[in-house]
Amino acid sequence: MSTATRPHPQPPAPHLADSHDLIRVQGARENNLRNVSVELPKRRLTVFTGVSGSGKSSLVFATIAAESQRMINETYSAFVQGFMPTLARPDVDLLDGLTTAIIVDQERMGAHARSTVGTVTDANAMLRILFSRLGQPHIGSPQAYSFNVASAHGAGAVTVERGTQQAVRQSFSVIGGMCPRCEGMGRVTDFDLAALYDDSRSLNEGALTVPGYSTDGWYGRIFAGCGFLDADKPIRDFTKRELHDLLHKEPTKIKVDNVNLTYEGLIPKIQKSFLAKDREAMQPHIRAFVDRAVTFTTCPDCAGTRLNDAARSSTINGTSIADACAMQINDLATWVRDLHEPTVAPLLTALGETLDSFVEIGLGYLSLDRPSGTLSGGEAQRTKMIRHLGSSLTDVTYVFDEPTIGLHPHDIQRMNELLLRLRDKGNTVLVVEHKPETIAIADHIVDLGPGAGTAGGTICFEGTVEGLRASDTLTGRHLDDRATLKKTVRTPTGALKIRGANTHNLRDVDVDIPLGVLVVVTGVAGSGKSSLVHASIPTTADVVSIDQGAIRGSRRSNPATYTGLLDPIRKAFAKANGVKPALFSANSEGACPTCNGTGVTYTDLGMMAGITTTCEQCEGKRFQATVLEHHLAGRNISEVLAMSVTEAEQFFGTGDARTPAAHTVLRRLADVGLGYLTLGQPLTTLSGGERQRLKLATHLGDKGGTYILDEPTTGLHLADVEQLLGLLDRLVDAGKSVIVVEHHQAVMAHADWIIDLGPGAGHDGGRIVYEGTPADLVAGRHTRTGRHLAAYVGT
Repeated sequence: MSTATRPHPQPPAPHLADSHDLIRVQGARENNLRNVSVELPKRRLTVFTGVSGSGKSSLVFATIAAESQRMINETYSAFVQGFMPTLARPDVDLLDGLTTAIIVDQERMGAHARSTVGTVTDANAMLRILFSRLGQPHIGSPQAYSFNVASAHGAGAVTVERGTQQAVRQSFSVIGGMCPRCEGMGRVTDFDLAALYDDSRSLNEGALTVPGYSTDGWYGRIFAGCGFLDADKPIRDFTKRELHDLLHKEPTKIKVDNVNLTYEGLIPKIQKSFLAKDREAMQPHIRAFVDRAVTFTTCPDCAGTRLNDAARSSTINGTSIADACAMQINDLATWVRDLHEPTVAPLLTALGETLDSFVEIGLGYLSLDRPSGTLSGGEAQRTKMIRHLGSSLTDVTYVFDEPTIGLHPHDIQRMNELLLRLRDKGNTVLVVEHKPETIAIADHIVDLGPGAGTAGGTICFEGTVEGLRASDTLTGRHLDDRATLKKTVRTPTGALKIRGANTHNLRDVDVDIPLGVLVVVTGVAGSGKSSLVHASIPTTADVVSIDQGAIRGSRRSNPATYTGLLDPIRKAFAKANGVKPALFSANSEGACPTCNGTGVTYTDLGMMAGITTTCEQCEGKRFQATVLEHHLAGRNISEVLAMSVTEAEQFFGTGDARTPAAHTVLRRLADVGLGYLTLGQPLTTLSGGERQRLKLATHLGDKGGTYILDEPTTGLHLADVEQLLGLLDRLVDAGKSVIVVEHHQAVMAHADWIIDLGPGAGHDGGRIVYEGTPADLVAGRHTRTGRHLAAYVGT
């Protein structure tokens, strides 16, 4: 048979295992999703777009990622599941083709004061191993360099059975690196005793002013029954021994009313219960007490390094582990590369790659000893990425929530490269994003909308970037929007003078910030913007500062309670029905007795995960049935809390329900782009950008003359930025001075005055590289910001 007539061998049929190349979602109804069905390609980069509140997070986080995590949790034993958070099955008909989901969100890190950038990544652990191998003098294992491990020594008799029982004396020794003075915290506390108690009163008369230490509760019984304190004697008459026992006594077992209890001095008790937490994780009244009663100073023994003398004495080429952790990470990476020691070559390689990842991701200006609780949302999210860049895992799903938050246009390109690297390792990458620079690199795009809240929740477009541009969706129409420079700028009415600012990396900065105009402070991440604006501008009654700090609140908190909107609404209901306002609060007299006003009941199943179900008595409405019989303009309180801000603004603006106080708050919420939120939506379900804009709306009515905003475009769709600019203009036109820390080029182009910091980050920044009008910045193109802004406006 000739080669011409020989049949070609048929290619082998694809293996069945290779056919699972899609994540299929059918009938998703979580939050505002309206029976959404979508197919997402695996091992590709998919970007989810749409206006804020359109349902992106509901689809990606509350449906796909939540179900993946729930199914993984179910693989653990019932006992282990009892220690895990309860995850309900998302409201969806079918989810097929899921892989393990790793969520990299904007939640801030480090609810504990011991958490640092080094401890939340592998960098600190590898550095400790390195010093335990190469450090001179050699002081011990890696834990000898850990500020979270205390040194301990002990000895005792141990009974050993070797045919006959005999007692053998043994000793043990644990060598840790913790500074004994500050217990590894790096700072010591000093208490203002006048803020702890009123010494003219006795304990029984309520002398203690510490939150939670009520005379009527357990503490009152403990003080009265401990036997070594006279609870009826004014504290000023205490002997030295009694005052020591009140403040410093070590934990002591006591019995009060036949109940075994433990007595402990006030100060160690406060240190354990309050000061072990990060300040931002405290409840507001606890934070106020700590600010009033406690002063923090750098530990004099360890100079803030958290390490004991032995750990600081061991060095590599004259550098201790404390010195290494205090270095800027890009400098530390250089130091590691200069170490040439064959015995630890793999360790040096791995540590160098981790540190290089920090630099690549735009965090080279941080240091490993930086407390993780001080990182911004964007910095925290990028720090979490470090854990995954060197991961050996493949074929997993990475889910990102606006990874470009806090990034200068110069840094967004590097972030894009990292997302593509994760994809190219064979992973599925799902990104919720608004920035056109990141939308442009997507393999697949899912655009949700067309509006927000009840006006959203549907798929408007699915396909490629080119297809999105050609589509008639809101995102497609605005994808190539570019702001133009203002032809005229406002004239300042004065100036806020800052002299010799040197907080963090600022280098004795002198700058005059114009007042009565819109000022934008910009620069690459870590250049010193927040240090200049938040730390250098004096905090007075005239300054309203709205930063990115998280809103603390339980699942009972919602926009109506947070903004104070519920008070005039309750009063309006009470007046219309002739009853008490407390009836219309789900946290007070009107609460459903079965669920206590939460709308759900929780069933504890012992060692198994508990079950959360909608309350059968109130059907999730949170109020007693008798309360729902009272109406205002035909609506009961539950129906009002189910309204969107836009609906409620109309409802309370005219007719029988007209309530000017409520209408004013609702108008502010609409002004900041939150018209789609429902009044009763739990705060825990809001995104980072939504929480910040909620804070902005709350402060819009403040009397301050100067507003400081930290990246207000966070979480805003391209089409909503114009609305924000209109709000900023209205503030300035009303006589306010507005200072905005921002990376968005549209806000820069709209500014009257720009202050650009840099030229780099960390010790490469901290200087003013430009101050003037946007037009002059674009014309000069001398800074990174100038070049990116010029490209953006197309000049």
